[in-house]
Amino acid sequence: MRVLLTGHRGYLGSVMAPCLLAAGHDVVGLDSGLFAGCILGPDSAEVPSIHADIRDVTASHLVGFDAVIHLAALSNDPLGSLAPEITFDINHHASLHLARLAKDAGVQRFLYASTCSVYGSAGEDLVTESAPLRPLTPYAESKVRVEEDVTAIADSGFSPVFLRNATAFGFSPCLRADIVLNNLVGVAMLTGTVRVLSDGTPWRPLVHARDIAAAFCAALVAPVDAIHCRAYNVGTEDNNVTVAQIAEAAATAVPNSTVDVTGETGPDPRSYRVDFSAIRTGFEGYTPQWTVVAGAVELYENYVRWGLTEELFTTRFTRLAHLRTLQTAGLLDASLRFQRVGAGRD
Repeated sequence: MRVLLTGHRGYLGSVMAPCLLAAGHDVVGLDSGLFAGCILGPDSAEVPSIHADIRDVTASHLVGFDAVIHLAALSNDPLGSLAPEITFDINHHASLHLARLAKDAGVQRFLYASTCSVYGSAGEDLVTESAPLRPLTPYAESKVRVEEDVTAIADSGFSPVFLRNATAFGFSPCLRADIVLNNLVGVAMLTGTVRVLSDGTPWRPLVHARDIAAAFCAALVAPVDAIHCRAYNVGTEDNNVTVAQIAEAAATAVPNSTVDVTGETGPDPRSYRVDFSAIRTGFEGYTPQWTVVAGAVELYENYVRWGLTEELFTTRFTRLAHLRTLQTAGLLDASLRFQRVGAGRD
């Protein structure tokens, strides 16, 4: 299958591109290069690529593809809250524009990377795909809008599927240090203490980046009636864990580190546990492989192997800090567009 993978140079894309190639697909990437330099270890995302901002995609970019996997987004809650209008411009409006172009170009499958954070604060019960959507951030709200608007343009020749990923973790060449497990393992390694500012009680569903990639590979080849306008939670119930448990996993992976739950920010309103049974039924043979503890060990081993430092951890691999660095250097304008042609390629 010929697949266009947007955001192929990002955290998930750098893991997904090799998985798609290994499955025998013909992959072309599309990326603006915002995080092209955020690499720790070898870069495994080398596929033919289109250098373009997702907001500038044209009809010519979509011709000849059987499927689009759409990962490209501003996936950072602090950034979304700081500049919600940019988040909606990129995550919502550009995503809908991409879907319309894909449909017009004859693309049959549109795989959209949504998020379990669309459920917001859901309490103690396991939430299924039919649960009410209560997004609490501009990032989550943008995902809800895309699901609704892309569903409205689906027809017999254009089948979207919405993969609601749990919070990702795990090592990727294009590392992110601002997602919870990745962050806490790094903090434990660099300081010896895992500090939790909340009271540690909120629930989080977690899923490894490679298990997300496997879900998208499964959706590519699933029967049309299994994907058409369907939403699937991506993860496993075994990885529904509290923030305190995530901290304990990080401390277990990093020798001689301890956990300090300060509670200074109080309880976090984002708390939810997720039911993942639908994806196991819908995609035959799909079973996530990674536990939180195993992911913490993998992260620590790669942080040591590739020489993670505090400076890299807090700047290059923290999305908001990295974007501010590019803006300070005059490479990005206020709308997060590169100021000169070719910027962000390397």
